Formats: sequence, structure tokens, C-alpha cells
Amino acid sequence: MNETKLSKRLETVANFVIEGSRIADIGSDHAYLPSYLCVNGRISFAVAGEVNEGPYQSALSQVEKLGIADKVHVRKGNGLEVVSPSEVDHIIIAGMGGALITDILEAGRDKLVGVKRLILQPNVMADRIRKWLLTNGWELIKEVVLEEDEKIYEVLVVERGNADEPYSENRELELLLGPFLMQEKNSAFIKKWESEIQSWKRILLQFEQAKETEEVKAKKEELIQLISIVEEVVAT
Repeated sequence: MNETKLSKRLETVANFVIEGSRIADIGSDHAYLPSYLCVNGRISFAVAGEVNEGPYQSALSQVEKLGIADKVHVRKGNGLEVVSPSEVDHIIIAGMGGALITDILEAGRDKLVGVKRLILQPNVMADRIRKWLLTNGWELIKEVVLEEDEKIYEVLVVERGNADEPYSENRELELLLGPFLMQEKNSAFIKKWESEIQSWKRILLQFEQAKETEEVKAKKEELIQLISIVEEVVAT
């Protein structure tokens, strides 16, 4: 992977960047994504943010090697500390857990001024992000689930709008599975949730062997119901 060839995961993220936009790539690592977008004339400006010294230096080297330091600014800092309000119109946060992505968005709420689009790629716990978006006025407009190197990733594309728009009366389940992904149900979606169901069934077996307290009983019933609902979605 380099500035001319991205991974399938990052290429999917790149495809949702609107032409000519100003982006911030948070947790940019080697700055491959902003470099790719810049070299291909897809963006007008980028901030590549990185909190750790090693990846920060790698990103600096990458940008200097390509001679694009005037358009891709590499900055060291935590989360959205690396951008100023209204400096960018796209924020990309990819390759982290959903809880961390949510924490970054929450901590940097003042930096979301002027941002039109968020492109978020959680490795796990995408439901945490959907819940944050729902309570903060961001509308989920597109979702993709894909498999690469035997790992499954979700990409969420979000704009300011009606946060309730993609959801139905079945909202709790849609927050977990993804309202668009539930409709499409591609092979990566099926594989992901079949694996989750098996994991839940192993936990259920542990509950069966545990002492029957009211708490255990309640958790067991909740898990049985969840397994049943998700199995139905996957099977239909």
C-alpha cells in the first residue's frame, strides 16, 4: 500500500470523499490516504493527524518524499486537536474501534464547525458511533461492509441532516446492525453476524453453567432474544 495503491478498506473510504474537498485524516499513520487523494487531484487540502511519534514521522517523510507538503499538512496531536474550526469540510477517522472514534468526535465537537461530511471506519462497535450520531444531529447516508484479509470492516458516511432519517420503528436493531447494511445483507454482513451469533451462543453456554441468579437469568434471556432476532435477519 502506498500513495498510488490503497488497501480495499482505504479505497472504499477514499471513494466517499467529494472532489475538491478539504479533509482531515485523523490517525493517518503513513498519510497514505491523504497522499493518494492529493496525488490524484481529488482534494484541495488535507491535514494528516497522528498522535504517536513514529507514525507522525512516517507521515512527514511520506509527504516530503512526494513534494506535497504545501497541500498535505502533517500535524501531531490527539484526535481533532490537529484541526481548527472551519479549516476542513471532511473528517475521516479510520482503523480504530467505535468507542475511540466516538470519544474523538465528542471531545472535538467544537472542531466540527463547517464540516459537511464524516467518513468513519470502525473496526468494531459501529453501533456506538451510530448512537452518537443519532443524538448529535448527524444523518447516516450510506454504509458499506467489506471483507479484506479475513477481517470485516464497516464504513459509515455521514452528513448534517435528519439523524432519524435512516431508521424505522426497528431502530434498536438497526443501530446494532446498520439500517442500510440490514437491507443489503451482502456476504461480509452475513459472515460478520454469523460469527457474532456463534460468539453469543458460547457466552450463553457459560450462562447455562453459571449459578442461576436474577442477574444471570436476565442476561440469559436478553441474549436468547438477541440471538433469535439477529438469526432471523441473517436467514431472511
